[in-house]
Amino acid sequence: MAASLLVTAVASAPTLARACHSAEPGIACRLVWDLSHSTHAADVTSVYLAGPIRLALRVALVLIIAALVRIAARRLIDKVTTRAASREAASVGNRRSQRGTAIGSLLGNAASVAIFTIAALIILGDIGLNLAPILASAGVLGIAIGFGAQNLVQDFLAGIFILLEDQYGVGDVVDIGSVSGSVEAVSLRITRVRDVNGIVWHIRNGTIRKAGNETHGWARAVVDFPVPSGMPVAAARRVLSRAAVEMAAEARWRASILDPPEVWGIETISPDGVLIRVTARTAPQARQDVARELRERLKSALDAELATAPVAAGPAIPRQPDAASASAAEPGPGAGPGPNTLGG
Repeated sequence: MAASLLVTAVASAPTLARACHSAEPGIACRLVWDLSHSTHAADVTSVYLAGPIRLALRVALVLIIAALVRIAARRLIDKVTTRAASREAASVGNRRSQRGTAIGSLLGNAASVAIFTIAALIILGDIGLNLAPILASAGVLGIAIGFGAQNLVQDFLAGIFILLEDQYGVGDVVDIGSVSGSVEAVSLRITRVRDVNGIVWHIRNGTIRKAGNETHGWARAVVDFPVPSGMPVAAARRVLSRAAVEMAAEARWRASILDPPEVWGIETISPDGVLIRVTARTAPQARQDVARELRERLKSALDAELATAPVAAGPAIPRQPDAASASAAEPGPGAGPGPNTLGG
């Protein structure tokens, strides 16, 4: 009995290998052969089912692994950027948090593109495509695109460095070439700025050679205030300094004015008076408001001082008689002495 079973197994083994076209048949072909013992069914299963199912499973496995790697990379990037943004936001403000979000989105998109590109190459290799010509063609195409779209590549690279170096962000007041205004959006390709007249300017990042940020860290309100020439400079400095310090001490302006205001002294001298410069270090977004309020306070303080102590007038200049009065006072050639003259 055992000998007959051994003979049957030896006889059936080559038939299974021939039916499945493989010395080591797969599970699907072996299962069909065991159930039907049909060479045709095993052949169809091996050619049209086992291969595509195996390939589909491999593709699905690659995609699942790529998705898991992408999720892990995005979580890591979000964790790092969120921690950095929260640590910086306590000292600088909400703009750091926006910058961290933008950088996190940029790094996440780059990681997604890299991961799925590698997964696509692996899948193409499993399908049976020769990757060497594809990679060579991609390299040539990349070089052609690089030469043909130099401005676009330059814009993207400049946008990446603008975000990484934190040159400016949304809400900053910047001076970019001939455009000055508030930044409304910063992308990898363009920067959108709205000027004081409400005009929206779209500036390509690759064309920005220099950019002045008026609201980065802290700002300084500078007021050149005119003082009449007749008022002593020492008295004017005392009045302006007192008014500026009183303004900084108010609760409304404590968060806006970072340091006590300073009177730097005379800036220019003219026949009408002198310009005395008053400065105050302020929060980034409060420079213009502090400057406007400071001008009003200085004007009110100086007017009150002039009202109590008028400016000394200059030396009197003798008035020269005009031609009519001179001719009236001069006697004519035939006129005699008046009645009150001697000898009258």
